[in-house]
Amino acid sequence: MRIAVMGAGGVGGYFGARLAQAGHEVAFIARGKHLQAIRAKGLAIKSPLGDAMVKAAVAEDPEDLGAADVVLFAVKLWDTESAAERIRPLVEMGGVVIPFQNGVESIARIGKVLGAERVMGGAAYIAARIGEPGVIVHTGPIARLRFGTTQPSQRKAAEAFLAACRDAKIDAELAGDIERVLWEKFVLLVAISATTAVTRKAIGVVRTDPDLRWLLETVMRETWTVGRKRGVALADDLVAKSLAQADSFTPDMRASMAADLEAGGKLEARWLSGAVARMAREDGIEAIANRTIYAALKPYENGR
Repeated sequence: MRIAVMGAGGVGGYFGARLAQAGHEVAFIARGKHLQAIRAKGLAIKSPLGDAMVKAAVAEDPEDLGAADVVLFAVKLWDTESAAERIRPLVEMGGVVIPFQNGVESIARIGKVLGAERVMGGAAYIAARIGEPGVIVHTGPIARLRFGTTQPSQRKAAEAFLAACRDAKIDAELAGDIERVLWEKFVLLVAISATTAVTRKAIGVVRTDPDLRWLLETVMRETWTVGRKRGVALADDLVAKSLAQADSFTPDMRASMAADLEAGGKLEARWLSGAVARMAREDGIEAIANRTIYAALKPYENGR
């Protein structure tokens, strides 16, 4: 397959490199020192699942690359619309975009720019980051993709991408209900991001303190309630299962938003707890814990 990766950070860099390692034609869109390092030396992966070094095309401007069958879209949420506009030349010949971002609104946001028929849905499960320019560091044993169609016309591309992932020995699943998959991840992600960011502490502290554990569960419950209110088929026991997942993480685990906050970077809070609070208001219900957390993080949204 001809695969383009918009955003060669932890998610896009890792999975793009694995696909390139398997022999697929992969091109990365990157910038700055990361772009320079990939161009000069290739992209390195350091992972418990095996290290790798791949040489692949890389550019700052997507227009410098040819058309793609699939674009892995892995930019931060605040760049969604502008990045979607930039990749227009990559999908004009019929390619599809699979957003592997946080949140549950990427399909609609990208669809408004490129057209709904161009956008599938996707969820990535991995702890990875840029360790230094040209190097992706993957920690932990999980590196999983789940994705699915939003239009019947996308089925062929989805099946071809699944085959490509299996060629690359990526743990991948073509999901029948991608909206439910996205919301299942969202329930856990919002809670972990909210609590580790607002406390500036790791999950080990959050889940063992009774008051913080209450907050963790309440954020999950509110998010679950909004999803159910919107007709998403979330299981009755999803909150309990999400809490169990939080209990399984290493005690020093923190969400990327907590790391961004401490580093003085921009935050995705508007599309996480902020989105839960906004959607709750739109649906005539309250999400007080999420609204409070978003209010506390809002002064830091644009970085230090």
